[in-house]
Amino acid sequence: MYAIGALAKRTGTKVQTIRYYEQIGLLPEAARSAGGQRRYGAAELDRLAFIRHARQLGFGLDAIRDLLDLSDHPEQPCAGADRIAARQLREVEQRIARLEKLRRELARMVEDCTGGAAGACRVIEVLRDHSECLTEHSAPETDVPH
Repeated sequence: MYAIGALAKRTGTKVQTIRYYEQIGLLPEAARSAGGQRRYGAAELDRLAFIRHARQLGFGLDAIRDLLDLSDHPEQPCAGADRIAARQLREVEQRIARLEKLRRELARMVEDCTGGAAGACRVIEVLRDHSECLTEHSAPETDVPH
């Protein structure tokens, strides 16, 4: 049996994240010691390693929940897992394409900059006027006001 700290260390997962995964049902509620400490076994270690690896591959929590459900029911066909992985692959490919556009645009901005005063800086000009860009590379706004 593992205490939560040991489980966190073995999987490279923060303690708060483990608690969160329990709270949202990705991990079952932990057994408790007589002193009230969470205790985890090999099954929870394996499940958390699965979740962690899926997160590293970019899967969202809903997709992981679906994959875990399939894993928990090994008699089911793997077509569902294939669909989830294919969807994730498409999303990754779309991100890569967008990043390639960003890379090209940034490289062009840097190449076009001749140095000198900031008032004549090509980087600043392009950032000020999106029409100066050669590619469409806008992304959903993710900034959250604090």
